[in-house]
Amino acid sequence: MGDVVRSLVPARLDRLPWAGFHTRLVVALGVAWVLDGMEITIAGAIGSVLRERETLGLTSVEVGLTATVYLIGEVAGALVFGRLSDRFGRRKLFLITLSLYLIANGITAFSPNLAFLLVFRFFAGAGIGGEYAAVHSAIDELIPSRYRGRVDLAVSGTYWLGAMIGTAGTYVLLDPDVLPVDLGWRVALLIGPGAGLLIWGLRRHLPESPRWLMTHGGLREAERVTAGVEAAVEAGGRNLPPVDQARAVELRPHGAPSYRRIARVVLRDYRKRAVLGATLMISQSFLYNSIFFTYVLVLGTFYDVAPYDASRYLLLFAAGNLAGPVLLGPLFDIVGRRPMIAGTYMAAGAVLGVTSWLFRQGMLTATTQTLLWSVMFFLASAAASSGYLTVSELFPLEIRALVIAMFFSVAQLFGALGPVVFGALIGDRPQPERLFYGYLGSAVLMLVAGVVALLFGVNAERRSLEDVAPSLSMADTRR
Repeated sequence: MGDVVRSLVPARLDRLPWAGFHTRLVVALGVAWVLDGMEITIAGAIGSVLRERETLGLTSVEVGLTATVYLIGEVAGALVFGRLSDRFGRRKLFLITLSLYLIANGITAFSPNLAFLLVFRFFAGAGIGGEYAAVHSAIDELIPSRYRGRVDLAVSGTYWLGAMIGTAGTYVLLDPDVLPVDLGWRVALLIGPGAGLLIWGLRRHLPESPRWLMTHGGLREAERVTAGVEAAVEAGGRNLPPVDQARAVELRPHGAPSYRRIARVVLRDYRKRAVLGATLMISQSFLYNSIFFTYVLVLGTFYDVAPYDASRYLLLFAAGNLAGPVLLGPLFDIVGRRPMIAGTYMAAGAVLGVTSWLFRQGMLTATTQTLLWSVMFFLASAAASSGYLTVSELFPLEIRALVIAMFFSVAQLFGALGPVVFGALIGDRPQPERLFYGYLGSAVLMLVAGVVALLFGVNAERRSLEDVAPSLSMADTRR
């Protein structure tokens, strides 16, 4: 191990006022969630088109396989690129993952057959999965501590902005009166890469995380990058507060840890936080995948809503999901993490429980159920976004990206069960009783997650990442 060094880099970054630099950072990196929202929505919309003889002539099973392969790609990409982000840096990886997504999805639009489509959907998913790990790490490590909660929630919430863009885009592009049937779906797949290209220039000019540099032996470079951030803030007309010398940290840089040490840190040293993160991520993933991806079936089976008319209900869903993290996000920094995380999970579960009972009693219409669930998702979206915030800020810097990837992957695996379970509960005939118990189970999961947040939650609001979870390089100075 190297010598112990002293640094004020974290204190210098956390004391900065909000400036144009931070806005550019959030826009350039936060686009990952917008792209994923667009991808999922567009893939769902073009599924029926791909079954037509004029396109690829896929079966329903093959259409479902394309979605499954994309999700598998996300999990693989998150795990592989999460580890690489911890080892080689945030900047290298968020450039690589965006490039992979742009290239793979662009090629997908020219698919001549199913095999070609599956291969490149996998790599497009891998790019987006890798984005989550590298992007959340970079944002949390560069954003001042007093803004970290609201920024993380708002960034995660933009998934639903992507969903709205995807819905609007496919509504036009998949209309055979606008474009030929075999051209519209291909153009729709190019919407995401087009948006990614627009942001590429901004991302190229972002710096490496000084915190990552600091723990990987690049203290001099970390000081230089931090000075550049400070200069950018000053250039925007903001005054820099003095640095609190008492906030200096001591560390012994040693780079990325072994898998054995990672397992020991997560499963032994931070066991309660691991339980908290897993519970929050799994419950929200199951809820979203269960309800959102089967709601068109519910509308058709129980309320006789035609598939082409379902988009207006889904747009209302998306609006509620987008508004929740944006409007409630500041409270996670002001009121605090523990009460807000527990409160949003439990409130969302309560609203879902009441709505489930009304559904069972036959007291709802397509409109009233969608309105009630928009309220529920307003709360649940903030809760789900706080799950990503939790797993990002509660673990040491050297394993941050991989930990995000691990919990994201576990959540995706459990979430993938949701559509299968709820599809079986919906069936071919309206049986509200069966579906009621499915909804009630999701509500209970959210309530349990809220209780776990009350028991194991950490008051991380307005605190430096190093105070919340000292880096392993800092811990090694105490040996």
